[in-house]
Amino acid sequence: MRWYHYVAYFFGGAFLANTLPHLGNGISGHPFQSPFASPPGEGLSSSTVNVVWGLFNLVVGYLLVCRVGKFELRNTKHVVVLGAGIIFISIMAARGFGRFHGGLLN
Repeated sequence: MRWYHYVAYFFGGAFLANTLPHLGNGISGHPFQSPFASPPGEGLSSSTVNVVWGLFNLVVGYLLVCRVGKFELRNTKHVVVLGAGIIFISIMAARGFGRFHGGLLN
């Protein structure tokens, strides 16, 4: 396995995790922060924009995990690197979105 496969799996995990808040809010009809808002990442985008952004993240995550190298769910190294990407973006998103939704206590 080449080193860049692990980089792809890490970022694939990040994109897959980033799918959830955008797709979830968009499908339920709620506006939510996105890179297309004004100001980017702080203002609210429509639910439709968030559905499209969430699906884009899903496609990129799929491409990075399933089409780069040969990701094996039973390979601990593959899953750990994917999980690290998920953990990284999840904590970053919790801190970033928490500023706007009351989830950041500090």
